[in-house]
Amino acid sequence: MTVDEVLEEFKAAGALLEGHFILSSGLRSPVFLQKALVFRDAARTERLCKALAEKIESAGLGPFTAIVSPAMGGIIPGYETARQMELPFMFVEREKGEFALRRGFELTAADRVLVIEDIVTTGLSSRECIAAIEKSGAKVVAEGCLVDRSGGKASVGAPLCALATVDFPAYPADKLPPELEKIPAIKPGSRGLA
Repeated sequence: MTVDEVLEEFKAAGALLEGHFILSSGLRSPVFLQKALVFRDAARTERLCKALAEKIESAGLGPFTAIVSPAMGGIIPGYETARQMELPFMFVEREKGEFALRRGFELTAADRVLVIEDIVTTGLSSRECIAAIEKSGAKVVAEGCLVDRSGGKASVGAPLCALATVDFPAYPADKLPPELEKIPAIKPGSRGLA
């Protein structure tokens, strides 16, 4: 699946938004990928995650014994990619502000983990997820994501295989271009919501 084909899936779902957005990272951008609109369509999600699984497998990054994703945004693509790769799936979620394995999920030093994310911007959630996995003694071998919107600049803490790598602009709030300053900012993401 090409970058254009991935972005067309987001457009067809009404999930490629333009305006002035506050990203989960706190950065501002004229483009927002509302992946929840993609994930409400099971067939579209399956197409994207199957293509991601094939790309990861063809990159020779494995073998893997499990897939782990950060809650909340990574759960659906992580589960579907695990289904495509026939691997066990689990997720980390925040406990006292930090990601942790909960709900009876366990990893051991024998596990070779593939982290699956939805969208990567700065890599912060990925790094936090990897830190939680490494506390269990497991090895994080690689990470996959549907879209790396950093243009390949984000550092996630493991080799990153993105289905689509794009360079959508992102700015600190105090360094906005004039055209973005004129538009009221909205925060459609989930981080920081109570």
